[in-house]
Amino acid sequence: MPSPVTVRPARPEDLDVLVALSLAARAESVVGAQLCTDDADRLRHQIGALVGEPGACGIVGLLDGEVCGLALARIVGPSLFTDEVAVSIEAVYVAEGARRRGVGHALLGAVVEEAQRAGAADVLAVPLPGARGMLRFLARLGFAPAAAHRVASTEALQRRLVADAPARRSTRVGLDDLIARRRRARAGRNATAAEAAVAQTGRSSISMQVSRAEHTRRPRGSSTTTS
Repeated sequence: MPSPVTVRPARPEDLDVLVALSLAARAESVVGAQLCTDDADRLRHQIGALVGEPGACGIVGLLDGEVCGLALARIVGPSLFTDEVAVSIEAVYVAEGARRRGVGHALLGAVVEEAQRAGAADVLAVPLPGARGMLRFLARLGFAPAAAHRVASTEALQRRLVADAPARRSTRVGLDDLIARRRRARAGRNATAAEAAVAQTGRSSISMQVSRAEHTRRPRGSSTTTS
């Protein structure tokens, strides 16, 4: 008896159901905006471009002949910094009513086959924050933490850079000014000390000369005459 779960490469006629699955995944995510756009037409174009990209891999999972899951992946590398080839899973999702039936395992099994064909050393997955079910699923399959991603919108990053730059400059200018003032004060103290030392040396020299003159000078009443 054939298994009710099957997988196959995504086809152009699967685009509508892939869009629907992606929007469902977005609705479930606490950070949906990071997952995909909520514009169905734009999403259809993006998925079509991804699946048609060289090195891309679009797989659909079927339960009793109905598409209920997707896996989108890309072959990456070798690159400037590594000679290794890897497969990066961009998205994996199974519709709520089809979970715990083996669809997710079958999708990742197909990704592994693609990785083996490409000679990939690793399979990478970047689940979104808050996707606890996906994190547990990947952990059970041996995925381990490898890196931490941070995200900022281009507009927000630009605003922060503009707002932060004057503050950094003023802080630096203030620090430079403080250092310069301390150096001037230190130089002033050194100069004052040097002047005092010179003055003290001069006074000591004068005192020694006066003392020497007093010792060598003969008193007037000490002279003697002979008759």
